[in-house]
Amino acid sequence: MKSTILIPLSFILILFLFSADSAPDSVLDTTTGKNLRTGINYHVMPAARDGKGGGITLTNHTCPSGITQLRTHNYGLPLTFSPVNPKKGVIRLSTDVNIKFLGPTPTRCNESNVWKLKYDESVKQFFVMVGGVEGNPGRPTLDNWFKIEKTENGYKFVFCPTVCNFCKVICRDVGIFSDGNGMRRLALSDVPFSVIFMR
Repeated sequence: MKSTILIPLSFILILFLFSADSAPDSVLDTTTGKNLRTGINYHVMPAARDGKGGGITLTNHTCPSGITQLRTHNYGLPLTFSPVNPKKGVIRLSTDVNIKFLGPTPTRCNESNVWKLKYDESVKQFFVMVGGVEGNPGRPTLDNWFKIEKTENGYKFVFCPTVCNFCKVICRDVGIFSDGNGMRRLALSDVPFSVIFMR
């Protein structure tokens, strides 16, 4: 009798250990080494300190507002992350998150500060803009979900939402698109924009 009880208990213990190890790694604040947490303000800075710009901010040239990298080594606007499961307090790799700038809401274009992906027909390019919806995972909010993945020297944003099981999505890194006005806009790219997070 004891041996038949031990086998199921051993199996349950193995399943528990496997599920505990299967959670994706957390994303870290580079300055403190602590986990990124929901609702905390962070700045996004380039991982490479090669003088090619600073943090990210909203552009005031278009409606909806685009997101650009500053040319100087300034911090830009702080932002927060909200995971697809609002009960989770830690931001993890490969997990759908909403990203939101802090600041005046709505923006001057009368839109939210939540990131979303939008296609610009004039340049045939997908850009990261604001005006998205926070929460409500599913088909209507598909363009509002991003992921964070590791790079060699930091992290990158990825557009590859998994909040809709039957939707077909494109999966690409978020990189920098330099437009004709010298603006360094966040856009889908084959070359990721490697970043770090700081409080």
